[in-house]
Amino acid sequence: MADESGPGLRDRLAKQGEDALGKLAQDLLENPLVNSAITRAFDARERAAQAQEAALGALNIPSAADVERLTRRLRSVSQRMEGIEEAVDRLDQRVAGLSKPAAALDERLGALEGQLTKLSGEIAVLTRALGAAPSPVPREQERLEVDGPAPAPKRRTAKKKAAS
Repeated sequence: MADESGPGLRDRLAKQGEDALGKLAQDLLENPLVNSAITRAFDARERAAQAQEAALGALNIPSAADVERLTRRLRSVSQRMEGIEEAVDRLDQRVAGLSKPAAALDERLGALEGQLTKLSGEIAVLTRALGAAPSPVPREQERLEVDGPAPAPKRRTAKKKAAS
C-alpha cells in the first residue's frame, strides 16, 4: 500500500526528472562550447532575417514586419473612425433634440398669441360697454421716437499728480 501522507511514487519520479532536466540544461548553458554555438545560431538567424528583408525590399514585396506594421496602423485608423462615428451620432441626436423643443415653443407662442388676441377683444368689448374711452397717457410716460442711439457722453478723468 502507498503511504497517503507523503507524495506518491509517480510524483517523486516526476520531480526528480524535472530536477535532472533543469540541472542538465543549466550545465549545457554554462558550457562555453554550447553557449557559443547558441550565440552563433542566433546571429545567423538574425542575418538571415535581414537578408530576407533586403531581398523582399529589392523585389518590392512587403515583409512580414511591414504587413504587421500596416495591420497595426489599420487597427488604429479603424478605432479612430469608430470614435468619430460615435461623436457624429451623439451630435446628430443633440441636433434632433434641439429641433423638437423649437416646434413645441412655436406651438406655445401661437397659443399665447391667441389668448392675447382674445383678451384684447374682451377688453375692447368691456370698454365699449362702459362707454369710457381709455385715459390718455401722461406726457412723462409717452414714448419718444429716436432716430438712432444717443452718443455716449465722454467721461472726463482727472489725472492725479504724484507728490514728490
